Amino acid sequence: MLSSTIVLRIPPKLQMTDDEFFEFCQINSELRIERNKSGELLIMPPTGGTTGNRSGSVFGELYIWARQDGTGICFDSSTGFKLAMGDKSPDASWIKLERWNALSQEQQDKFAPICPDFVVELRSASDNLKPLQEKMQEYMREPGVQLGWLIDRKNRRVYIYRPGLPEECLENPATVSGDPVLPGFILNMSKIW
Repeated sequence: MLSSTIVLRIPPKLQMTDDEFFEFCQINSELRIERNKSGELLIMPPTGGTTGNRSGSVFGELYIWARQDGTGICFDSSTGFKLAMGDKSPDASWIKLERWNALSQEQQDKFAPICPDFVVELRSASDNLKPLQEKMQEYMREPGVQLGWLIDRKNRRVYIYRPGLPEECLENPATVSGDPVLPGFILNMSKIW
């Protein structure tokens, strides 16, 4: 098993188009691959069982809320988005329906060129905190994003990100609220820690 993210630097003449990168990810679906704005490929280790379960819990709670709320749709960690910061796959995300429906079917079927309104990253045992914090700050510079959570299970902290505002850190919270971006969405952290 890999122990940290591998960065593959690609010579400019070998850079992949968006369609080629999408195909590359499809034929290597067992890997977690992202691409930064410099065109470097980031190959991340698969999560362990505990992190995968906790990530599934976050997505599951978000999915249940989104179905009941009906104003948007959510995505799991295998969904790629084409962003200014590169091609990214947050652990869980949500987009308002009107923004999602403004995309063509072809755009929705590949790495959608849209930043989710809400993004969640869950720190794996092999993840360093600082790069994840930097990634969350990059998300906050993307047009459309309204809220981000970085869940650090190791230290029982949740970092909350909002565009134009300083990072907020909750120490061992019992719950985390998505209000006002996700009205009524409350994540019970006992299922995540």
